[in-house]
Formats: sequence, C-alpha cells, structure tokens
Amino acid sequence: MKKISLILFALTLSIIACKNKEKDTKTTETKAVETEKFVIKPEATSVKWTAYKTTDKVGVGGEFTTVKFESKTGASPQEALNGLNFSIPVSSLFTNDATNTRDAKIKASFFGVMLDTDFLKGSISYVNDACVASLTMNGVTHDIPLDVKIEEDRRVTLTGVMNLKDWNALDALASLNKACFDLHKGADGVSKTWEDVAIEVSTYLRKN
Repeated sequence: MKKISLILFALTLSIIACKNKEKDTKTTETKAVETEKFVIKPEATSVKWTAYKTTDKVGVGGEFTTVKFESKTGASPQEALNGLNFSIPVSSLFTNDATNTRDAKIKASFFGVMLDTDFLKGSISYVNDACVASLTMNGVTHDIPLDVKIEEDRRVTLTGVMNLKDWNALDALASLNKACFDLHKGADGVSKTWEDVAIEVSTYLRKN
C-alpha cells in the first residue's frame, strides 16, 4: 500500500511539473509575441515619382535615392508608419536619363526656383486606416492622401498624387517647361508639362 502511495505521489508531482513547464513555455511565447516590433529602415525605403509631359500625358519616371529618418518601430505596420518624420535631399534626384541632362534641368529649373530647395520634409500619419503624408515644399505644407498596400505585414507600398498648385509650384513648373520646351512637345506640336505628379513610397518592415 505504501509503495502504491509513493508511486501516485511521484506521478502527481510529475504532472504538476509538466503543467508548470507548459505554462512557463506559453508565458515565454506570449511575451515574445507582445514584444515583437516592426522596424522601418531608411535603407529599405524608396521614393519614386512619375511626372507627365506632352498633351498625350507621357510619363517620366524618377526617384530620390536618399531618404533620411530615424529607424521607426511599432507593434504593427500601421504603428511603425504613424508619426514617421522624413527628410529627402533634392540633390538625390535621379531619373536614369541616357543623355545625363534631365536631372540637372529639374534641379535647376524646377526645384532651383523654389524656396528652401535643399530638402523636401514631412511626416506620415496613419490613424484609423487612413494614411496621409504632410509634405513641405516651396515653403508650403500640404497633405497628400495615400493608398496603402501591406503584403504579409512586411512589404508596404504607399501611393498618392500631388498637384503642384497646392505647393504654389506652378511658376516652377512653367520654368521647367521652358527649359524642356522642345522635349515636352507631342505629335501635335504643343509643349506641355502636367501639374499632377504620382508618388510611390515603398518600404520593407523588419521584425525585431
């Protein structure tokens, strides 16, 4: 009888120990999930744009190869993006132009006639599934509503359209069109540079 009691006691202790171990494992796993953060890194972020020329609205693509901001973290992609302040050097503009003349014209004839031409600055707000970029250019701050696409919580793409008149930049646009007058002519012989510019921001979120 004593022997049976000892066996039962040992078995009970084993069960309790297993349950405690299982509980500790679950607690550790829960804490790991709770502390997991999404991190946005500047080197994983790109800012591309498409401007348009001729009356047929032919797209001209380019990008800013440098985006400056401190690494931002959050418990979700939305939280990581919300409150992100950024700065973009205009000097990093790049259009991959074969003639190697377009970039200089845009910098001098467009950005060069604006106020505060060294940097584009702003911040991103992402609240209640609505994302907005507040952009300062030519001494004017204006919002750009952004559509958001998140793939498997990792690859994030933000797209929007800015109208240059919202930043008082139509004189700069006219200056650029003058510098590129013949290059912006279509089949109809009309030279035109459009006011709207499509923006695409892409970033890859690393889990920390």
